[in-house]
Amino acid sequence: MQNVSPKKKTSSPPRQGFGLLYNPFEEFKTFQVTKTEIPLDRIVQSTEQVMDQIRLGYEKLLEEEAKELVWMVQYNTIIKAYEVAEKYIREIDYSAEDIEDFCFALENTHRIPYLIPGPAGIYISALCNYAKEEELVLKLSELKTEINLIGFRLPKGKRLKVEGDTGDFTGIGLEGGELEVEGNAKNWTGAGMRSGRILVKKNIGLHTGEWMMGGEIYVGGRVRGLGNIVEGKVYERDKLVYPGKARYPNLYY
Repeated sequence: MQNVSPKKKTSSPPRQGFGLLYNPFEEFKTFQVTKTEIPLDRIVQSTEQVMDQIRLGYEKLLEEEAKELVWMVQYNTIIKAYEVAEKYIREIDYSAEDIEDFCFALENTHRIPYLIPGPAGIYISALCNYAKEEELVLKLSELKTEINLIGFRLPKGKRLKVEGDTGDFTGIGLEGGELEVEGNAKNWTGAGMRSGRILVKKNIGLHTGEWMMGGEIYVGGRVRGLGNIVEGKVYERDKLVYPGKARYPNLYY
């Protein structure tokens, strides 16, 4: 019988993926995780700088127009005050959120010296008219003081929504824009407006549409009285009240 010597057992190389010669996580070394830093301090600082510029413009408007008593609402002083506001606003790079912050700050911080409804409304209107955004929202429901002149000269292509009530002279001189007030508006709403649309969801005061040249005013509640309207339409609860029996000023109750 022939002796057959057993074959020498040779070791096979380690299996790739499970042996020591291959590290399955080696390929992950090629990926580097980059840490993204959000410059929050710089964002906050930039926002504060913008607010400082907006606030400074408002303070300069008050200083320059205080002697003119713009809050007495004479049309020539309104135009002059608006031109002053334009001069300062054009130099500021701001957003719709900055306008909201300014409105909140009018009564809720000590950084703005005082709120006067007339100049504040002119300044806010100028901010809205020159804003980059086409649609803007003003949250005025938290303010105790009703702001006058909101929506002054709102141009075509702009849509302004107001949360809360507005004061006198809302949307006067409207130039084709769309103004929506979720609450009430006081007297002289839409006075001198040329074109565009005003919607007041609740009640509206006296002299509505005084010297109105065109456009439409919609009132969801009650119209206390109409002004001397030249052209345009006024609706009360979807009913046309001008032109109509309400052609006679201040007799529609």
